[in-house]
Amino acid sequence: MASSDPRKLMTKADKLTKLSLTRWSADWKSATELYEQAANGFRVAKNYEQAKIAFEKASKGQEMLSSPWDAAKHMESAATLAKELCKWNEVADFYRKASELYIECGRSQPASDALTKAARALEDNAPEDAIQLYTDACSILEEDDKEQMAFDLYRGATNVYIKLEKYTDAATFLLRWGLAADKCNATHSQCKAYLCAIIVYLYAHDFKQAEKCYNDCSQIDAFLRSDQNRCASKLLSAYTEGDVEEIKRVAQSSTISNLDHMIIRLARKLPTGDVSALKAGAAEEEEPLDENDLT
Repeated sequence: MASSDPRKLMTKADKLTKLSLTRWSADWKSATELYEQAANGFRVAKNYEQAKIAFEKASKGQEMLSSPWDAAKHMESAATLAKELCKWNEVADFYRKASELYIECGRSQPASDALTKAARALEDNAPEDAIQLYTDACSILEEDDKEQMAFDLYRGATNVYIKLEKYTDAATFLLRWGLAADKCNATHSQCKAYLCAIIVYLYAHDFKQAEKCYNDCSQIDAFLRSDQNRCASKLLSAYTEGDVEEIKRVAQSSTISNLDHMIIRLARKLPTGDVSALKAGAAEEEEPLDENDLT
C-alpha cells in the first residue's frame, strides 16, 4: 500500500517533475495526483501552510495537463487556506490566478466569483485592494453582457468606498451601477442607484454635485417618472429652502427606507452641514433686477 504521509507524497511528486539523467520528461499526471493527495492530507491534519503549497503545485500540475478548470479549483483551495493563515497578499494573488484560469475556460461567472471571494476576504484588512477586485469582477461580467449578475458587486464596492469615506468614488460607482441596470432593463435598480448617488453627494455636503447628478439623471425618462426622482426632488428643494425638518422628514420616507442599508444610514444623518447658506444663496440669485440701478 502506498504511503499516505503527505510529506512523503510531496517528495515523491517533486521528484516526478524534475528532469535527470534517468528521467528525460516530467510525469505531471502522476505528480499531480500525489500533490492532490498530499494537499488533502495536510488539510485534514490542519497543516494549512503545507496544504496551501500542495494545492499550488497541484494547480500547476493541472495546468501542465491542459486542465485549466481543475487548476482553477485547486488555486481557489490554496486561496482559502491563505485566508485561514491571514496571508492577504496571497489570497488576492491566488484568487486572481484562479480567475485567469476560469477565463481561459471561457467561464466569466466563476472568474468573476473568484475575484469577489477575494474582495470579500480583503474588505477589512486591505480595503483598497478589495475595491480593485470588486471593480475587476464587475468588468468581467460587463464585458460578457452579464450586468444583472454584478449588482451585489456594485453594492460591495460602494460599501467599501463609504467605509473609507470616499464619497465621490462611491457616488461614481453607484452611477456605474445605474448604467449597468439600464443595459439589462432593470429600471427599478437603475432609479434606486441614481437616488443613492444623490444622497451620497448630499451626505458629503456637495449640494452642487448632487444637483448636477439629479439634473443629468433626470434626462433619463425612466428616472424622471420614478418615485426615486420625486424623492430626490423633495430633498433638493428642502436643501434649497434650508428646511432642516423637511430634509429629515424626506429621509424617513418609504422610498429611502427601501434603499440599501448603507445608504439609509447616510440619509438618516442628513443634513450633515449648514443648509442656511444654500437658502441665502438661492435668495440672492432670485433677487429681482432693479431697472433704475445702472451700476
